[in-house]
Amino acid sequence: MSDQIEYAGFAASEFAENPEPRVPCVLLLDTSGSMAEVVANSGHETGQTVQQDGQTYRVVSGGTSRIDLLNEGLVTLKDTLAADTLASKRAEIAIVTFGGMVTTIQDFVTAEHFQPPQLHATGSTPMGQAIIQGLEMIAQRKATYRTNGISYYRPWVFLITDGGPDPGDPWQAAAVQVKQGEAAKSFAFFTVGVEGANLDILAQIATRAPVKLQGLNFRDMFLWLSQSMQAVSQSSTGDPTVTLPPMGGWGVI
Repeated sequence: MSDQIEYAGFAASEFAENPEPRVPCVLLLDTSGSMAEVVANSGHETGQTVQQDGQTYRVVSGGTSRIDLLNEGLVTLKDTLAADTLASKRAEIAIVTFGGMVTTIQDFVTAEHFQPPQLHATGSTPMGQAIIQGLEMIAQRKATYRTNGISYYRPWVFLITDGGPDPGDPWQAAAVQVKQGEAAKSFAFFTVGVEGANLDILAQIATRAPVKLQGLNFRDMFLWLSQSMQAVSQSSTGDPTVTLPPMGGWGVI
């Protein structure tokens, strides 16, 4: 009980200092072992291999990996949102990773206080578990807003993966929750497939068609996400007519 009282007091203080409406976004990020694949400035092979999802990946020392580019993209998200005075106070970011296990790396925090984490790739792909956890976080955050009298825009959930869910992972149950939430306009759910992603499963999870990331262009993808959140933050809460910026060349539906 004391922990709940302490948290409630923190939330009240947080919203007293910044009573702006919120634009919450949960990033569900695949940090499984395949994200360690070196894709640029290749280093040298160590002679070791790792197995994941029936595939063999060679261990390479040095170079730029997919997870490195993802980390750089998070810095872009931070920098562009923080540079917008209104979005920096209204946009909120939370991060859930799924690589071997599901971990809340960052609970909701406004863009001005968001510090991009340094993610590492390892393990399998418990995708459905991550989705369920992210949706629970959305529900809890909306309840916190209501308790503290804070208005909010429809939350976003942004899933990024380069694979498919583990055998036995509850992705079908997660898909049911996604579709129910979308139908109730409780949130907007987006999926982005990096090269190697199972786009067929992503299409079954979300009501929106999955976007295929072009050329591992995480930076422009996060730039688009930032610009979209800025556009939403400058609108009136509940406005369904917000025009999002064009996708550009980072993704193809």
